[in-house]
Amino acid sequence: MNFDLSSEHELLRRTVREFAEGEVAPVAEELDRSKAFPYEIVEKLGKLNLMGIPFPQDYGGAGGDTLAYTLAVEELTRVDSSVAITVCAHTSLGTQPIYLFGSDQQKRDWLPRLCSGERLGAFGLTEPDAGSDAGNTRTQARLEDGEWVVNGAKQFITNAGTEISGMVCITAVTGERAAIGDTHGAAGGREISNLIVPNGTPGYEQGEPYRKMGWNASDTRPLTFSDCRVPEESLLGPRGAGLPQFLRILDIGRIGVAAMGVGLAQGALEEALRYAKQRIAFGRPISKFQAIQGKLADMSSEIEAARLLVYKAALEKDSDRNFTLTAAQAKLKTGRLAVRCAEEAVQIHGGYGFIEEYPVCRFYRDAKILTIGEGTDEVQQMVIARALGA
Repeated sequence: MNFDLSSEHELLRRTVREFAEGEVAPVAEELDRSKAFPYEIVEKLGKLNLMGIPFPQDYGGAGGDTLAYTLAVEELTRVDSSVAITVCAHTSLGTQPIYLFGSDQQKRDWLPRLCSGERLGAFGLTEPDAGSDAGNTRTQARLEDGEWVVNGAKQFITNAGTEISGMVCITAVTGERAAIGDTHGAAGGREISNLIVPNGTPGYEQGEPYRKMGWNASDTRPLTFSDCRVPEESLLGPRGAGLPQFLRILDIGRIGVAAMGVGLAQGALEEALRYAKQRIAFGRPISKFQAIQGKLADMSSEIEAARLLVYKAALEKDSDRNFTLTAAQAKLKTGRLAVRCAEEAVQIHGGYGFIEEYPVCRFYRDAKILTIGEGTDEVQQMVIARALGA
C-alpha cells in the first residue's frame, strides 16, 4: 500500500497551490465582502485546464482522474471556498451528468465549452419540498409536439445565474407512473427524468442571489420554469432514469465536497499555527503553551485521517468500485471536521478571529454549509447505515 502521490499528482497539487496563493488569496477577502463572482479567476482556471480535470481530452478536458480533481478542490478550498465550490459544482454536478448520461450530440454540444470554463454548468435538484427527500421532486415536464414543457421551481442552485452560465441539468417528473415492470426511475410511483435546460431559454428564469452566511463570492439562487420549452432531445439518457442518475451524481459530488472539507480544515490549521507563532502573550509565543499545542495537534491528526478517507473514496471511484459508502463517510467526517477546525482557529486568534480581515473569520462562516450541502449529515448517516446493512 503506497500513500505517496504520483509525480503527476504532486505537480498538479503544486500548480493549484501556487495559483491559489498567487491569484486567489490576494482577492479572496474583497470578493467575499463585495459578494462579487470571480470571473477573472474562473477564466484563468479554464486556461490551466482546471475546469474539466476528470474529463477526456477528446472533449476538451484535462484527462485527469478523480484523485487529481480532489487534490485541486482541496488546494483551492485551503485558500477560498467560494472559488472552490464554483469549480466543484461546475465539475461534479453540472458537467458530470452530460458526460455520464448524455448522448454523443449532447457531449459534443456542451463538454468542450464546459471543460474550457467558457460556460458554467449547474445542477437543479433541490426544491422547496425536495431537499434531503430528493425523490420528492415537484417540477413537471410533459412531452408536447416534440418538446418538453417544464413547469416548477428549484432552490439553492449554484452557478446558474452568472454571465457565463451555460445550462442547468434539472430533475423533473415526466410521468405519473413508471412503466410496468420498470421502477428504476420511479419515486412514489412517479417517473423522474433529467433534462438539459440552456440559459436564455424562454420561460426559464434565475431569481435574485441569496444573502448567505458564507460562500459569498459564489453564485447561489432560485430558479423558476414557466411553460419553459426545450427540445425532446434535451432528455439526459433514457426517460425515467432520473432517480439512479442523480443518486450517482450525488455520490460523485460528495467526494468533491469532502475534499473541500479537508481543504478548509487545512487552511484553518495553517492560519492558526501562523498566528500562534506570532502572537506574544506572557513573554512568549502562544504556540509554546500546551493549551494551544493541544488544539493544533488534534487538528493536524484529524485532518490527516480525514484526507486519507477522501483519497480512498476518489481511488475507489477511479477503480470502478462501489464508492457510495466511502464517499458518504468522507463527506460526513470532513464537514464536521471543517466546522471544528474553523472554530478552533478562531479561538486561537482570540478577538482577531472575529475580525473579517483575518481569513479564519471567513473560513468559520464558510464551514457550516459543508454539513448541509450535498446531503446533510443526517442523510449521510442514513446512507452509511443502509450501506452497512442496518
